[in-house]
Amino acid sequence: MLNEQILKTIVPHALAGVDIPELGPKIQGKVRDIYQRTRNGQREFILITTDRLSAFDRVLGLVPYKGQVLNELSAFWFEQTFDVIGNHLLEIADPNVTIAQECQALPVEVIVRGYITGVTQTALWYRYNLGERLIYGHRFADGLQKNQPLPTPIITPTTKGGPTGHDERLTNAEVVETGLLDHATWDKIQTAALEIFRRGQIIAAKAGLILVDTKYEFGRLPNGDVILIDEVHTPDSSRFWVADSYESRLSAEQEPENFDKEFVRLWYAAQGYRGDGEPPAWSVDLAIKASLRYQQVYEMLTRQPFVAGAYPAEGRIRAALLP
Repeated sequence: MLNEQILKTIVPHALAGVDIPELGPKIQGKVRDIYQRTRNGQREFILITTDRLSAFDRVLGLVPYKGQVLNELSAFWFEQTFDVIGNHLLEIADPNVTIAQECQALPVEVIVRGYITGVTQTALWYRYNLGERLIYGHRFADGLQKNQPLPTPIITPTTKGGPTGHDERLTNAEVVETGLLDHATWDKIQTAALEIFRRGQIIAAKAGLILVDTKYEFGRLPNGDVILIDEVHTPDSSRFWVADSYESRLSAEQEPENFDKEFVRLWYAAQGYRGDGEPPAWSVDLAIKASLRYQQVYEMLTRQPFVAGAYPAEGRIRAALLP
């Protein structure tokens, strides 16, 4: 894991994006730059994970090595969960690049929650603290405490973008009722999501962490098979807490120690920002602290040292993808 002084020199070179016109048109998501190609008669997606950090449905800044952590950590989890459901991974072509099977992304984001927490407008605790008791179709009792565990993990789906450009909350029933997915597909996805989450909690516990909640995305292959796509159990898509201090901090009504980007959300929330209007300015110190957390959670979960790829990264990525 790199130290703060080295990271300070890297911050100006964090990977904002990669332009490779030789690969054709680029699709740019919040975090990934995506190309498509045909190789050996097979259609593939080229997923380049950048260092862009997204929260509150917008890109807030750049975090050195964040893209590499997301890419390589997802590869680790794809391997750990392949017996539950197949996934899109074909090859890791570069620390920041996944070559993936061509598939059609399904229009529902699957959020699995094991605890009542969160500060964003779609988070359970945020809605509960507003006085709501029926959230995502689930009924919650009065008197719950922020950050306490739920009796059993629940699924709280959202649309991907929705008509407003933001994720729109759904109930499990609405996924089928609105025609987003058929009943059989949604049942398969829910079963897989809960098992992947259970697997993640077991592995996280061995690392001294609590997997609190997470987001999964699924796709459909040309042959109709449903597979796991995007990323899995990363600090971007998941919330991790330190297990040893969780109970004492909960009793003291303190925020759990975390190893994810929630501390960035909390920093913005402390400035009074929850996603509306122009966000406060990003700082170098925030980027460095985020990078250290991403690298550390990678090492804790995989039990392998984080080996940083060379920066600037764009030339390295181009060389890996072009003949």
